[in-house]
Amino acid sequence: MKTVLICHAGARLDQLGLANWLASFSQLAGILVVMEPRRRMWRRVKNEIRRCGLLRFADVLAFRIFYRLFLARRDRAWEDSELERLARLYPAAEDTPPVCITSSPNSPEAKAFLTELAPDIVIARCKTLLKPDVFSIPRAGTFVLHPGMCPEYRNAHGCFWALANGEPEKVAVTLLRIDAGVDTGPVYGYYSCDFDSVRDSHVVIQAKAVTSNLDAIRRKLAEIEAGTAAPIETRGRASAVWGQPWLTKYFSWKIKASRTTHASCHPAVS
Repeated sequence: MKTVLICHAGARLDQLGLANWLASFSQLAGILVVMEPRRRMWRRVKNEIRRCGLLRFADVLAFRIFYRLFLARRDRAWEDSELERLARLYPAAEDTPPVCITSSPNSPEAKAFLTELAPDIVIARCKTLLKPDVFSIPRAGTFVLHPGMCPEYRNAHGCFWALANGEPEKVAVTLLRIDAGVDTGPVYGYYSCDFDSVRDSHVVIQAKAVTSNLDAIRRKLAEIEAGTAAPIETRGRASAVWGQPWLTKYFSWKIKASRTTHASCHPAVS
């Protein structure tokens, strides 16, 4: 199986952990590293304001500030520890794959890079929606490990909103094949983990859901590449797109979690 990883610059769990994991069972043909220009961040800000309004956007900004001041250091320490664990399980290969650095995964150079490599499967760990002429390049498809259970929790912060809405059973990473919609493609698996909803941040929880299930995800990718995997039926289920985390919702989640006897959740894995 020939694979390619798409990830953001500075995303260490992806660039180091997941890259070495892919190289352990497939031919990792290349890594497409996205280094976004500042104007793309402002475009996301404008989109979020249109989505939720100025007052609610202040709630979003408040959470970002709170996270940097009180949560980011602890999450970074967890990431350091997790990278050490993954390095023991999946040592770096002697031959490093070619790397293409681009401002967008939809850029001409990104498309040319993927076309030349001709992968069977691409794992996309990026925020930008891929265009059809990009996600259709790999023979068996382009897949995301989406944080949240789709279709109920689409967009990039599904785990946060499942916890904020009191649905820990929907805290999972979804293995989903990209199509022209926003997280609307066929689903091939749900993967969750043990987590502490009092102590863990949503960032750590959604990362745990990936790194705790790498063997199961590898087996599913092998089935997909072989053409034997069947998607999970999702028709008739509720579907919603969720925005950025709010500080008010974060405190609501944590207060409710601290009042429960069992902080750890053990959702089923499909």
